[in-house]
Amino acid sequence: MRLAILTDIHGNVQALDAVLKQLDEQKITDIWSLGDMIAMGPDSNEVMARLLDRGVRMISGNHDEAVLSLLAGHGHPASYAHTREHHEWVARTLRPEYADVLFQLPRTIEQQMGDERVYGIHYHIPAEQRHETILEEPFHEILEATLPNMQQLYGAYDADIICFGHHHPVHLFKDASKRYVNPGALGVARDDLARYGLLSIEEDGLSIDLKTVPYDKRTFMERMERFDVPQREVMFRLFY
Repeated sequence: MRLAILTDIHGNVQALDAVLKQLDEQKITDIWSLGDMIAMGPDSNEVMARLLDRGVRMISGNHDEAVLSLLAGHGHPASYAHTREHHEWVARTLRPEYADVLFQLPRTIEQQMGDERVYGIHYHIPAEQRHETILEEPFHEILEATLPNMQQLYGAYDADIICFGHHHPVHLFKDASKRYVNPGALGVARDDLARYGLLSIEEDGLSIDLKTVPYDKRTFMERMERFDVPQREVMFRLFY
């Protein structure tokens, strides 16, 4: 069995298509997407269409939930004020059928792979905040990618492999009882590489491979301009 782990696609369909092509070549059909499918990039609708067509199992991320909060008329998180104009644009342009899917998504996902339990979450949410809305800002603040910080965030989780995203750089750490895996943002990076993870059951146990594949970043950047994506200059400076 093989399981592909995607996270933080962020409306970048060029990067997603490059990854899906590689997964098709490897005949990998079991795929998780760990939140932030939409927003930042210009193609949230196209990303959702691809994921649904492939039967990808999705959970929600903070950008997904911020857009949905606007669509539901509940308002926008206070600490996300700098992204409100962009989120409002995504809310206006997101097709209703994809919004309906996103509204139904859970925040966590689990699966047994051989002898190990694999758990997915966008980023750590303290147990007492698991049912709070995005307006109450339940996702933990981002911590530097170190083993002690991963143990602080995820050490109490009842699983052998914790997969997550949100913090865009790659994380891969291991201690005596757990492995902590963030394959890196698929659709957000300074370079022209899309990132994902691959969990495989081998003769000697479950292996974790972190993969990269080149994508057509020029077309992505051109589409950001063509569709006049709000706040793109800020995103170009910070993320691309």
